[in-house]
Amino acid sequence: MRFVSRMRYVVPIVAVAASLATAGATAQPHAPPAQARDEASVAKGEWTSIRETIRAQLAALRRHDAAQAFSFAASGIRSHFGDAATFLAMVEQQYGALLTARYTEFLEGAVIDGHTIQPLRLVMSDDTVLVALYEMQRDGDAWKIVGCAIAPSTVRST
Repeated sequence: MRFVSRMRYVVPIVAVAASLATAGATAQPHAPPAQARDEASVAKGEWTSIRETIRAQLAALRRHDAAQAFSFAASGIRSHFGDAATFLAMVEQQYGALLTARYTEFLEGAVIDGHTIQPLRLVMSDDTVLVALYEMQRDGDAWKIVGCAIAPSTVRST
């Protein structure tokens, strides 16, 4: 899931992660405020679809269902990795935190410079907190995962 390939987007996304990661543990996901939206705005109900796409891919990854997990990736990711087995091997090697988190929680999504970002808080077995930042893209009627970056957080689980 080496999805966030453009460095100019990583810095603002990590800055968002840092602010989101410090939000209270009881934060509930909801649509971003109107001022955060731009030409690539996401309708309120679509955030549910975005989260469902990520949940479904995570479930497939945890079952080691490479084909199903690969089906949620955007076409650029599918082209880059070529096949589901290669994709799954990369996720297991580079994104193990997604597979081993003891708890996950969606944070408030946002549209940043036209990029739809859905953060996911990951609480690890040692109470370390990370934030996975998913970049999402509309593909017909479905949302696909364009990229994912995992950022550390200064928050600890209690």
